[in-house]
Parts: sequence; structure tokens; C-alpha cells
Amino acid sequence: MNSLLALQFTPPDVSFALIAPELIICVVGVVVMLVDAFARPDQRWVTGGISLVGLLAGAAATIWLWLSWDGASQAFNGMIVLDELRLGFTLVFLIVSALTVLISMVWVENEKLPAGEFHSLLMFATAGMMLMASGGDLVIIFLGLEILSIATYVMAGFRRTDVRSNESSLKYFILGSLSSAFLLYGIALTYGATALISGLPGTTNVAEIARRLNDAQYPPLLFAGAAMMLVGFGFKIATAPFHIWTPDVYEGAPTPVTAFMAAGPKAAGFASFMRVFVFGFPFVAAATNTRVSGELHSAWITSLVVLAIMTMTIGNLAAIVQNNVKRMLAYSSIAHAGYALVGFIAAGTASSIEQRDAAITAVTFYLLTYAVMNIGAFAVVQLIARAGDRRTEVEDYNGIGFQSPVLAFSLSLFLLSLLGMPLTAGFMGKIMVFRAALDQGYVILVVIGVLNTAVSAYYYLRLIIVMFFRERTTSWIAPPIPASIAFALVITVAGVLYLGLFPGQVINALQAKPIVTLSLR
Repeated sequence: MNSLLALQFTPPDVSFALIAPELIICVVGVVVMLVDAFARPDQRWVTGGISLVGLLAGAAATIWLWLSWDGASQAFNGMIVLDELRLGFTLVFLIVSALTVLISMVWVENEKLPAGEFHSLLMFATAGMMLMASGGDLVIIFLGLEILSIATYVMAGFRRTDVRSNESSLKYFILGSLSSAFLLYGIALTYGATALISGLPGTTNVAEIARRLNDAQYPPLLFAGAAMMLVGFGFKIATAPFHIWTPDVYEGAPTPVTAFMAAGPKAAGFASFMRVFVFGFPFVAAATNTRVSGELHSAWITSLVVLAIMTMTIGNLAAIVQNNVKRMLAYSSIAHAGYALVGFIAAGTASSIEQRDAAITAVTFYLLTYAVMNIGAFAVVQLIARAGDRRTEVEDYNGIGFQSPVLAFSLSLFLLSLLGMPLTAGFMGKIMVFRAALDQGYVILVVIGVLNTAVSAYYYLRLIIVMFFRERTTSWIAPPIPASIAFALVITVAGVLYLGLFPGQVINALQAKPIVTLSLR
């Protein structure tokens, strides 16, 4: 009894305010399921509206946290953190999910699919992405990843009677499970390595891992754990050579799901990837602003440089030979993961906390611009493909430029932005990540990125030429543009132009300090 009384109990550091956005999205997911269960069949469209309201509420809670934030914060004994990386990426996730809801509302109705199930899955996938960005512990990151993955596996096969959709879901499930196994094994090895380094019980807390590495001791077990986690994250963000699942899954999945997968989970993968490697295996110690570089840091930076070059090059070269638009955009997304890795490398090698935060902001801004222009492009592809994604070949776009001018000119703008044309969001995104890399001396890596951008001009401009300068040999009836998709197109077109013409305001907002201080307890 005396020994039990002698034990010191540390109460958990509970702060529900710090996880308010995640709680809101989870509650909305449950509400959507209940409404779908009790609503009449002709009223189930309302689940999309509830989802949009919930996403707006989650965005409001995130902005409140941003305004009330007075520096680095954490809760639940360091398992949840509040910093620029979490807040910026959370807003990206909410924007991606809101746009996905807009382009999917008519799709689920036309395909006669259960709207409530789709929107509830989307809400839980969003909650998983938010946990991946907010997790300060490897266990929370893995939990968020699995919540996201399980929901996305189902969404990829949501068109149950379509063999291609079923195949897409199965491939994604098998390879996604493999990557999760790599990640989990890497977490276990890292846990063991931290015990070897310090002689204390192992830890999965990212900040504690960084503190224990400050003495520059790197046992082989830690290298193995970091390598396996790199493989696991590489699958999630579709870097070469771990990209093999991407083209088939993107082609077979329903187009709104493909749009979501190409933007949301990719951004979530980058958020958690940077959280673990930039903050867990740091080059600069946050407490002292001094370098703590060691062998492990050099190894993962070198690996990322190789992966970035391979990803940009393979993605662009493979996209050139694609005749299916969805596969072309899939390989394009692989190439864009390579461009984002350039900024990631800059964040990992920054010589000060300020430069590191600037590079993280560059990656966040790049993924925001990519999400806006990519979802806009897939919204147009969905309308042209019609029900069942019947028309997704390049030849299906022959001569539609002046028969469907709104769709053709919108798609052209998105493609030019993906290319990186000046005055568009894509141009400013690439400028941001390339500039961050140049500041750290990665001149050759930036040159390779610019050359790959030149290569990508072929397949982006090819589709524009097909739309405006090829004659159509079959009949064409311009598809109607439903109100929800029209609204999504207005948002994405405006976003591409605004982020290209006035990027400074968004960048400053991502780097802004709080203007008021509120209690988070």
C-alpha cells in the first residue's frame, strides 16, 4: 500500500479546445450518417449541405486556434501539437474536402449512389488527415493515417457495380496496407532505438526523439526505422519508385474520389512526413537554434534528393505517353510530389528556425495551389466523362474548345497553372519551393526541377491543342454544368488567379503571428 501511495500520478494534459476542429468534423460525420439513415430517399441530398456546414465550422475553429495561438502549444502529453505546420495544412484539408463535396453532390445523385455514406466517409477521411498534421506522436500520426486510409479504400470502390472501381479499391487496399506495415515497423524500430540511445524507456513522441538525438548517437536500429518510415510515407505521397499504385488507382476510382485522393491524402502525407523527419530528426535544435546534424540526417536528406529527382523525372516522362486523361493527371500528381519534395529538402537542411519555417510555408503554399488547380481540373474531367467515366480518353476532348467554352477555358487555365505559367497559382508555388531550395544551395536540384517543368509542357499543352485545334469526328452535346460544380469552378478559377496574382497575402497569413491571445484550456 505504501509503495502504491508513493507512486506519482501525472494527470493527462487534456485540452479539448486544441482538438476542436477534429472533434467538429467527427461529429459531423456521425450526424451525416444519422440523417442519411432517417431521411427519405428524395431528401438525402441534404447530407452534402450538412457536410459543407461542418467543414466551414471546422475552418472557423481552426482560424480561432490560429488567432488564439501564443506560440508552440501541445496537449494530451505531447500527442497533439499546435503550430504553423498543423494550422496551415488543416486549412488545406478543409478546402480540399469542401471542393470535393461540391463536385460530388450531383455525381452521387446521377450515379444513384448513397450520398450519406459517401459524405460521412469523406468527413472521417478529413478527420484522419487533420490528425496526421496535428499529431506530435508517431502513434497519433499512424492512427490518423489509418482513419484516412480505410475511408479512402472504400471511397475508391464506391461505384460497386464497376469492375474498374473495384479493382482500384483492391489495389489501393493491398499496397496501402503494405505501406502501413512498413511505417508501423519503422515506428517500432525507432521506439527501440530511442531506448538504446538514452538508456530510458523508448518513446514515440516526435519532440522527445529529437531531444534524444542531440548527442548525435545513431545506432543501426534507428537507421532501419527511419528507412522503413521513409518507405511508408513515400507510398502515401506517391514518390518514385513507390508510385506504382497511383495510375491504376486514379484511373479506376470515381473522378470525384480521384480528385480528393490526388490533393488531400497527398498533402496529409507531406504534413506527417515533415513532422517526423524535419522535427524528429532535425538539422537545427528548436530550443537553442543550433545545428544538431548527424549521420542520420545526412542519410535521409540524401535519400530525399534522389527520390525528388526520380519522382519529377519519372512522373513527367510517363505522363507524356498517356492517352487517358485521368492517368495523365495521375502521373502529373507524381511529378508534383517531386516538386514539393524540393521544398521539403530545403526545410530539412535550413540553417535556422526562421528558414525552416519559411520552407515549410513554401511547401504548404505549394500544396494549396496544387489542390485548387487539380480539383478544378478533375471537376471538368468529371463533367466531360459523364456517368460511369465513359469519356476519359484524350480523343474525347477533340474540338470541344468552342462547343463547351466554359469547360474548355477553365480546364486550359488549370493545365497552364499545373505547368507553372506566370500569373497563375502553379507558377508562384514552384517559385516558392525552388527559392527555398536555392537558399540552401540546392542549385542542381532546382535546375532539374525547371527542366522537368519544361518537359511537362508537352502533355499539358497537348490537351489544350486537342480541345481547340482538332476537329471532332463524333457528335458532341455539351454537358450541363450543375450549380454545385459551377460554384466549385468559380472558386477554383478565382483561386488559381488570386494565388497567382496576389500570393503575398496568403503567404503572409500562413506566417502570421496571433493578433490576440485566448486561453486554450
